[in-house]
Amino acid sequence: MDPVSRTPTKPIDYAALSAGYGALTGALVVATRAQGGKPIQRGELPVLGLATFAVAKLVAKEKVDSWVREPFLEERPDGERRPKGRRMRYAVGELLSCTRCVGAWSALGLVSMRLLRPREASVVVPVLALTAANDWLQTGFTALCAEANDKQARASIDAHEAGERDEDASNVHRFERPTERT
Repeated sequence: MDPVSRTPTKPIDYAALSAGYGALTGALVVATRAQGGKPIQRGELPVLGLATFAVAKLVAKEKVDSWVREPFLEERPDGERRPKGRRMRYAVGELLSCTRCVGAWSALGLVSMRLLRPREASVVVPVLALTAANDWLQTGFTALCAEANDKQARASIDAHEAGERDEDASNVHRFERPTERT
C-alpha cells in the first residue's frame, strides 16, 4: 500500500474511516449495555472468526460482491486492483481491497449481530463459519491434488528419462486409475 503522500487522499480521509469504526463500536457498547444481552463466550470466538473470514473474503475478493467494490475499485482482467477516484472514495477503495481491513469491519458487524440479535446470529454465524471451513477444505484438497499430480508427472518424466516404458502413466490425472489391459 502506498503512503498517504503518494495517494490522492489526505490523512483526514483515513481519520474519518477510523472515527466511523470507533463510533460504531461505541454505539455497540451503549446498545449492548442498554439491552443487557448475554456476553460472547470464549468458545464462540473460533466460529465468529471463521464467519468473519468468510464475510471478509466474500466482500474483498469474490466476484459475486464485485458490485460492492465497483464504485471504489478498478479490477483489471490481469487481477490488478486499484482504488478509484480521490480522497474518501480512494480510501474506501483501499479498504475494500484488503481482506484484513474488511475483516475488522465484518467482525464488528458479526459481533453486533451476535450481541443485539442473538437469535438471528445463531443462524447466520454458523452458515458463514461453515462457508469458511468449506473454503479452506476446498483449497487444501485442490493443493493436495495439484501436488499429487505434480509428483505423478515428475515420476513419469523420471521413468521416461530412465528409458522405462509406462504407457499408462501419461494418461492418469487427478487420482484417476489407469485403465486395465485386457
